[in-house]
Amino acid sequence: MRQARDGDERAFREIVETYEGAVAATVIGMLGPGGTADDVGQEVFVRFWRSLGNFRGDAALKTYLTRIAINLSLNELKRRKRFLDRFISRDREGDDAPLIEPATDGTATVDRRDTRASVQAAVRRLKPEHRAVVVLRMIEGHDTNTTAEMLDVRPGTVMSRLSRAMQALKPLLADHVEKGDD
Repeated sequence: MRQARDGDERAFREIVETYEGAVAATVIGMLGPGGTADDVGQEVFVRFWRSLGNFRGDAALKTYLTRIAINLSLNELKRRKRFLDRFISRDREGDDAPLIEPATDGTATVDRRDTRASVQAAVRRLKPEHRAVVVLRMIEGHDTNTTAEMLDVRPGTVMSRLSRAMQALKPLLADHVEKGDD
């Protein structure tokens, strides 16, 4: 960190290479795969580069970068909503984006891939604050306290958001749960 703060680009590149997977997992979990997620992932490291002098080390570097990734992802979700609100009727309720149906050809690999795609689609339908908790706790496996620190909320808030998110996911993933898919 000290070398990166002193302008050593090689040291900064090493930080990026170490944490880009974790940042990508967070951003893709929040936004889904695609160009926008790639752009947000890159922006995380641009913001970090610009704020190197502000990083005090109070939190682990991974936690700090994940917090930037979550904040930028939430900003992108708000931007998307504002954009879509211009084109979608106000009387339409909820997100009617279709979920991917489970595979019917019987192969385990295809079933797992389809289940994963269905879970990702269902998670993208959650409110952003619930999505962030699901991504950090259930997908990335962070504990409640770490998730709370990353989102700058209380642990109780993490647990209540996770509970609400899981309730919202149940009907969206009912076909997979009934079949016993993980």
